[in-house]
Amino acid sequence: MDQEASYHYAVIRRAIDRIDAAGGQTLALDQLAAEMNMSPAHFQRVFSAWVGVSPKRYQQYLTLDHARALLRDRFTTLEAAHALGLSGTGRLHDLFLRWEAMSPGDYARHGEGLAISYGFCPSPFGEALAMATDKGLCGLAFTGEIGREAALADMRARWPKARFGENPDQVAPLAAAAFVQKGDLRLHLIGAPFQIKVWEALLRVPSGHVTTYSEIARAVGNPRAVRAVGSAVGRNPISYLIPCHRALRKDGALGGYHWGLGVKRAMLAHESARAEAIGA
Repeated sequence: MDQEASYHYAVIRRAIDRIDAAGGQTLALDQLAAEMNMSPAHFQRVFSAWVGVSPKRYQQYLTLDHARALLRDRFTTLEAAHALGLSGTGRLHDLFLRWEAMSPGDYARHGEGLAISYGFCPSPFGEALAMATDKGLCGLAFTGEIGREAALADMRARWPKARFGENPDQVAPLAAAAFVQKGDLRLHLIGAPFQIKVWEALLRVPSGHVTTYSEIARAVGNPRAVRAVGSAVGRNPISYLIPCHRALRKDGALGGYHWGLGVKRAMLAHESARAEAIGA
């Protein structure tokens, strides 16, 4: 992926911060454009190129009311999604993602004997840290909120006995495919058995839709395990592709997000706007 998408996201992140500071007041296009040091026309083009809708419409997607509207209008019952064949994160991902889970025995060894390559790369949501084994992409994190060192330490701590090596040439094509969503991308899910069940449930939530933590708990056969589900969602090592950002609280609150709520809001807004643009 080239730098243009990251540039677009950087503009949007600055706009998000400004919108948040406005406390729910809708900001006019001219005002936002001036604060982004752009002409209104240029700012509108950047926004539209990235999300497919106007800045005014985008602001509506960043509110708590939008999260509630998603639960009302685009809530996904995971059993129904499975029955309809939505086994991935949307129509595109049905043909795009393939995944393989690590065996429980291998996971219990904390990654011992596993070689993991990593590299930092641009993404539509700021700089990303991508990690991969010889079986596929195993990690995808975002550095904007916590920085490179903290993101790398966080991911390495998940598999403390693995061998890590910086190899951007190996992981960059995988990261690019992840964000462009073209070709056939393999994921290597490295987690405990319960975590993997939760992540597989998340993979059944279509793009532009959301679900709840309690719905995921029911889908994995343990409706009382909402807290454990929340923990497993937070431990998802492949952010965005395993769409933990699509899990909301029952009251419509966004809940937490390991890499920052600004990133979660941007992902939901991006997907909602894309879904609207294509009439999904």
